[in-house]
Amino acid sequence: MALELLDRDSTYAWDLVPGSAGFDRRVLFSDLEGQAPPARDLRQRVQATLSEVQPAAVLIPGWSEPHALAALEWCVRCRVPAVVMSETTAWDEPRKAWKEWGKRLCVRLFSAGFVGGHPHQDYLATLGLPRERTALGYDAVDNQYFAARAEEIGKQKAESRNRYGLPEHYFLASARFVEKKNLIRLLEAYARYRTCGEKPEPRARSSESARPWDLVLLGDGPLRGELELRVADLALQTAIHLPGFKQYPDLPAYYALAGAFVHASTTEPWGLVVNEAMASGLPVLVSNRCGCARDLVEEARNGFTFDPLNVEEMANRMAQVAATNCDRKAMGCRSREIIALWGPEAFAKGLSQAVNTALAVPVPKPSLLDRVLLQVLLRR
Repeated sequence: MALELLDRDSTYAWDLVPGSAGFDRRVLFSDLEGQAPPARDLRQRVQATLSEVQPAAVLIPGWSEPHALAALEWCVRCRVPAVVMSETTAWDEPRKAWKEWGKRLCVRLFSAGFVGGHPHQDYLATLGLPRERTALGYDAVDNQYFAARAEEIGKQKAESRNRYGLPEHYFLASARFVEKKNLIRLLEAYARYRTCGEKPEPRARSSESARPWDLVLLGDGPLRGELELRVADLALQTAIHLPGFKQYPDLPAYYALAGAFVHASTTEPWGLVVNEAMASGLPVLVSNRCGCARDLVEEARNGFTFDPLNVEEMANRMAQVAATNCDRKAMGCRSREIIALWGPEAFAKGLSQAVNTALAVPVPKPSLLDRVLLQVLLRR
C-alpha cells in the first residue's frame, strides 16, 4: 500500500488521478488544497497510520522532509526496516560538512536504498549505505503509454500539428518556469543556434528541413513574464512558442511531433521528462547536471550532454541534432532501447530488491545521538 500526503500540490497543477483498482492508496490530508499540514498533525497522522497498517518494511522518500522523518522515527521506535528512496546526487547543491555529518547519522538508520541511477547510488555510498544494499530504478514513467501514443499520432501528423498549432520542425522543452530550469540560457542558446551555431554541413535554403527549427517550451511558473520579455528582446516571437502547462493526456502529441528534446537544468535530481521524450522516440539533449544524464544519454548515439552554463555549447548541440545529415530516426530508436531498461518493470524489480535486502539484514540499532537528532529535525 502507499501513503499519499496530499492529493493536490501547490507547485504542480496536475489533474487528480484516481487510484488503480485493487491498489491501496491512503491520502492522509485531502482537505488542505495542496498546502502543507501543521508539523504536529502530519507526524501524528503518519505514525498513527503506520501503526494501524503494521508494515513489514517502509519505503521513505528521502531523509529531510517532515513526513519522511516522521516515518523514519516510527521505524526506529518499532524496529521496522526502513528503505530510503533517493534521487540526490553529490553535485545537486553545495555541500557543507556539518550537513553531510547529519545526513550520515540519518542514513545509517536505513536498512537499504532504492535510487534513481548510478550517481544517486554513489552519493548514498558516501553517506555510508553500501552499494550492494541499494537498488536502481526509482525514476520511471509509463514507457508504453508514450510509445503507443507517439506511434498513433505519427500516423496523422498533419492533422495533429493543425490541432495543436505546432510548427513542422521544432525542439521541445518541458519544465516549470523557475530559476533552476535554466530557461533564459536555453532561449539564448536557441537564438545563437539560429544565427551561428556549429554548422556540421552547409544549410541548403531550398531544403525545408535545413531551415532553423522552432522552439516549443511547455510549462508555466513565476518566470513566465521574464521569459516572454526575453523572447521579445531576441525578436523571436514567431519562432518560440509558449503553449503553457499541459495535462498528461496532451503531452504525447508534443513529444511525437518534435524533432528533438532539450533539458537544460542547472540542477536536477533526475529529469523524468527525459524518460518521456525517450519513450516517445526522440533524440535528447540533456544538461550534464541532470541526475539521469549518466544512465540515459549515450553520446552521439541517442543524444548529447552539455554544460548548462555554456550557451555556445548548448547551441552547437542543437545545431548538431537539427542538421540534415543527423540520423535522428536511429537516435530515437536507441532512446527507446535505453529507456526500455528504466521503465515500470525496472521500478518494480528495484523496489522488490530493496525491500528484500532490508528484510535480510539486521535492523540498525539507534544510538542516543540518533534519537536526539531525529527529535531535533522533527521540531525544526
